[in-house]
Amino acid sequence: MMSPTEEDFELELRSLSGVMNVEIRHRENGDVDAVTLITHGQDPSAIRVMATQIVNLYYTDASVIVEDASRALAPRDVQAVRVALVRAEFHTESGSCDVELSYSGKTGYGRAGSGQLFGGAEATLAALRDLGYTLPFYLLTVISVATVRGWPVIVTMRPFADGADMFGIAQADNDVTSSAMATLDALNRFLSKDISAD
Repeated sequence: MMSPTEEDFELELRSLSGVMNVEIRHRENGDVDAVTLITHGQDPSAIRVMATQIVNLYYTDASVIVEDASRALAPRDVQAVRVALVRAEFHTESGSCDVELSYSGKTGYGRAGSGQLFGGAEATLAALRDLGYTLPFYLLTVISVATVRGWPVIVTMRPFADGADMFGIAQADNDVTSSAMATLDALNRFLSKDISAD
């Protein structure tokens, strides 16, 4: 589970304009080794400068990587193994959420009810299954919590078999996007595997 310091650190990175997701990689001793930001519609070099300033305040030895999510849609980038959130929407008239993800040039769609928080997470899981993932986890909790920086969403995934729960945290302009991003964050290590190799 993340420390309060690491949660604050991740929230600051997620608050940068255009940042859709944040992945934090650790060394064996638990120190932060590298931070990867998934962005959309912004200048990657400008985001890298701002992110590096934030990272240096917390973890001076960590490296910063910025990846443009729109590149994941290009067929030439089939080597990419990162799942990117393309859109997350809540439809008030039907009470349903739609989530669209991209992975190595493919697009996955998911839809679910259950409101913006649970619906956003459930629709994200459906979109992952649409992309071809077999998910050995189920959605345990989705909560929105008050912090000094706003209302981030925390998602907890539990494995069907033995294993530790996985947590994801995200904060965006609305609950459904926060929920979708937090779900991807919770499954980060699992999603880093190339499903084409399965």
